[in-house]
Amino acid sequence: MTQFRDVAATALEAYLVSDPVAATYLGDHRFDGMLPDPGNAAERRGQVREQLAALDTVATSGRPEQIDAEVLRTVLHAELFELDELHEAEWNPMLYNPGNGLHALLTRDFAPLPERLSSLADRLDAVPEYLARGRDRLGELSRIHLDTALGQLDGTLALLDDTVPAVLADSAEAPRLRARIETAAATARTAVAGHRTWLAEQADRADRPARIGERLFADKLALTLDTEFVPQELLARAEAELDESTELIVAEAGRYAGVARPDADTVRTVLDELATEAASDDTILGLCRAAMDVATRFVREHDLVTVFDDPIVVVEMPEIDRGLSVAYCRPSGPLEPAGLPTEFAVSPTPSDWTPERQASFYREYNVHMVHNLAVHEAMPGHALQIMHSNRYSASTPVRAVWWSGSFVEGWAVYTEELMAQRGFRSDVSAQAASALRMQQLKMRLRTIINTIMDIRFHHDDLDEPGALELMTGRGYQEQGEAAGKWRRVQLSSTQLCTYYVGYCEVRDLVADLRRHQPQWSDRHVHDAVLGAGSPPARHLRTLLLAP
Repeated sequence: MTQFRDVAATALEAYLVSDPVAATYLGDHRFDGMLPDPGNAAERRGQVREQLAALDTVATSGRPEQIDAEVLRTVLHAELFELDELHEAEWNPMLYNPGNGLHALLTRDFAPLPERLSSLADRLDAVPEYLARGRDRLGELSRIHLDTALGQLDGTLALLDDTVPAVLADSAEAPRLRARIETAAATARTAVAGHRTWLAEQADRADRPARIGERLFADKLALTLDTEFVPQELLARAEAELDESTELIVAEAGRYAGVARPDADTVRTVLDELATEAASDDTILGLCRAAMDVATRFVREHDLVTVFDDPIVVVEMPEIDRGLSVAYCRPSGPLEPAGLPTEFAVSPTPSDWTPERQASFYREYNVHMVHNLAVHEAMPGHALQIMHSNRYSASTPVRAVWWSGSFVEGWAVYTEELMAQRGFRSDVSAQAASALRMQQLKMRLRTIINTIMDIRFHHDDLDEPGALELMTGRGYQEQGEAAGKWRRVQLSSTQLCTYYVGYCEVRDLVADLRRHQPQWSDRHVHDAVLGAGSPPARHLRTLLLAP
């Protein structure tokens, strides 16, 4: 009988070959000079089906391998669903942008610069064919995805115009590669500009709905969450918890303001006061660095979870990544031998925003919210969680490579609540701690509303006015934040549900583990939750609580 580790190795190798850019970020650098082939859908479909058939006959060794087999099965079913049902590669032009693959070679210091520049030259040579194959695959386009793709391609052009020459100018080792790279970059730039022009010409005909529809959403949600939730049940639960969370933020607003009978107006008044302590494009990165430092110190002092000394750097989000979120965490890849720093990337406001929209953005991401953001993205949220995950050792790297988005996001949301409940910022003052709690509860409302909007939009039951009213009213969000999130709702499907569902699963798992092991400290409980990689929470339950 075939061993699971052999099937897993075959599946991983095929995946890395099919997506060289993903391989770069994961830390396998054998394919750094290549770009994906947008035209290999039929070949990839055959590979996935063969791997699923092989999984039906494998022998696993113990519970961890059984879980990894289930994780891999879900991953393969999700890819087959995309290839056979969703067909996003045929209507979402955001999927065809070489910028990330180029940026990784320029900014991730995983090998000597001459080696990375040699790969860069090869990857630049591949750009024209890559984009041509992408155009061949694209059909009826979604307008919102097209508009976002145009903006991200502008970021790629800026990378070719500015970042590549700057790296060449700053490197004493680059001259021998300069001519080749400059020639390849010029050819790639022409291809990117031509592709952008072609996309812009499709705008008048880009009328495919961004909604994927009720059936596809339900099927994708089951694969994304890898849990038992169905959309209507999840919607009902989120709407009920929205009411409960509203009561919590009203009560906290009363404590902050010293109001005996607070209401929604009290919440708005307190949040408006906190919003006056605003960041700016000039200060946002420094504020994030400072907030991350104080969060790290708090976690250590309160012994909440084991903190590793792996470096975390706060960086400006490259233009090629902007348009979906305000911040992200990009860790060192689980296959990366170099042990790169984790990047906490933050997006300043776009240059074409009006002063009013910029001010609205930084009212939302004020000094107090920045502390909560640093908890979520860095400490003890994403950055620390992935450090634990990358240290997990197993017979295969399945759990490290294909982590559960709902667990990863759920842990980060859970840590926001954990830090607030333990009194983060109370060393500054009781008011500062209450201000942090207000932002954390506001973010909790946001995660719930994200789920409500995700489901209702793709079920054709939510339009822009309704979404904005929900976010600015029940969610107390600024107009700028709400406008950006409405865009994200249209650009993605099911991912916005991962925050709320994952939070519920992690929160409940921690509570059950505390009941099961009442003698365990915070650190013991949290290290156990983080010590088995990043699988869906239901598998962690099996590992930690099953007899």
